[in-house]
Amino acid sequence: MYNIEIKKSAIKELAQITPPYNNKIVSAIDSLAINPKPDGVKKLKGAEAFRIRVADYRIIYTIEEVIKVVEIQRIRHRKDAYRT
Repeated sequence: MYNIEIKKSAIKELAQITPPYNNKIVSAIDSLAINPKPDGVKKLKGAEAFRIRVADYRIIYTIEEVIKVVEIQRIRHRKDAYRT
């Protein structure tokens, strides 16, 4: 079992998402505690980060295997997800 940590900026991004998608995203984040690399996960090039899709949104996160922590970095619409 992994602990989930969400950055403050990701919490703000989640708060701006409309309820039908918001609930699905929260469920997906909760499931990362059990399986941090579910089916459909992609490793991002040039970074030690992963992403999962939830409808038109992307959840960008890192995994700290040694201390069993999944840190949610960003939650954004797919058109904005990979821009810094």
